[in-house]
Amino acid sequence: MSTVDVHHPEELRVEAELEGTAASPIPTDSGTPLFSNPADWFVPPFPERVEDLDVGMGFLADLALKTVPLDSDCTTSTIATRMRLGMLITETLLQRLTNDKCIEIKGMVGLHNHRYAMLDHGWAELRRLTSFCSYAGPAPVSLKSYSEMITQQVRNRPPATRQALDQAMSNLILSDYAKEILGLVVGSGRSLFLTGPSGNGKTATARALVEAIPGEIWIPYAIEVDGQVIRMFDTHNHVPVPHTNDDYDRRWVRIRPPLVVAGGELTLQSLDLCYTETQRFYEAPLHVKANGGVLVIDDLGRQRCSATELLNRWIVPLEYRIDYLTLGTGKKIQMPFEQIVVFATNLTEADLEDEAFMRRMGYRLHAEAPSPETYTEIFLRYARSRGIYADEILVIQLLRKYQTEGRVPKSCDPRDLIDRTIDRCRLLRQPVKLTEQGLDVIWKGYFGTPGTDPKR
Repeated sequence: MSTVDVHHPEELRVEAELEGTAASPIPTDSGTPLFSNPADWFVPPFPERVEDLDVGMGFLADLALKTVPLDSDCTTSTIATRMRLGMLITETLLQRLTNDKCIEIKGMVGLHNHRYAMLDHGWAELRRLTSFCSYAGPAPVSLKSYSEMITQQVRNRPPATRQALDQAMSNLILSDYAKEILGLVVGSGRSLFLTGPSGNGKTATARALVEAIPGEIWIPYAIEVDGQVIRMFDTHNHVPVPHTNDDYDRRWVRIRPPLVVAGGELTLQSLDLCYTETQRFYEAPLHVKANGGVLVIDDLGRQRCSATELLNRWIVPLEYRIDYLTLGTGKKIQMPFEQIVVFATNLTEADLEDEAFMRRMGYRLHAEAPSPETYTEIFLRYARSRGIYADEILVIQLLRKYQTEGRVPKSCDPRDLIDRTIDRCRLLRQPVKLTEQGLDVIWKGYFGTPGTDPKR
């Protein structure tokens, strides 16, 4: 009996739209340069004039007007700092507002640096502007500039070195096969379906993956689309890295490859642009903020939407490395989807029963329960990291308890047992020490009595 490849409706739509136009990853023999740190080669050039910017002067002047009231002593310099623009460009925008009778010059501070104050007409115009968009911050870049920049940086990365991978995974005990698969994931930028029982390091492995990504990337503070603003940078998901000189477009910020983790709180709505009447501008969804780094869908199957709904949402992005987002006006915009997506779950492929999704999964890796030798190494290594001596005989006794009570060891158990032993020693005002008696107390408090171990 033959099988039929069932396509999802959205998959057929995008295939029709992108026939012959979908960008594919750069092959290693294409002759395209792979830079040791793309952020050093794709430095956004400093704009000297308003004409050098990729956003309209009218929009920037409106943004400057929203920025003027933010400082009691408003000068060209303070506005330039807030908008991340040069002094000449900022002065040009402020002169336009002066000509429009929105602000007035109150004095001179220095060359191309005046002091300004709001006028009545400016306050009225400000109320009109903020009713439409209240964003007042670093000047945004165009969607086109962002798409080109992030795509060039990600696709010109060098392959991950074994040394970088070993260093990133130094706190984990992995087989050579697992390290090879993870190296392929980092080098290709493809997704990873990471399965296995809970407590065996899936989330830790996914989190460590980002440390093996070479170099840094540039992202904008915000993006402008049809007069609307999408905020990209946030201090929770992005860690800035200082640039070596000041000769670059300050609307961009150099960051480490981001790590974005989404757990049970994830909904389908959170994968689209977020707009509220309070802020009146858009916040980029998590997967867009993860561009250039790693997006971890932690504990797949426990989200506030079904696993099938969530996986269907990823069909197009995983295939074409693009995603479609919808503005409040109904307009759809195309966004790059240039990150490694790690689906960490204790579900099996049979549980998902979604052949179309699994075909698009880059790599698959199963996190096995630790062998006695691996468990022992984890236990001894973690004890050393906490400055505690661990006798290997104690570990052998623990492994016998697992066997006697019919429990399956997990990679997280050594850490949890040792940490709880430290808690007990502190409570009893005793020197921190691993003993058979102490571990027996902790064992019962951690696992419960035999027969009460839930299915894990």
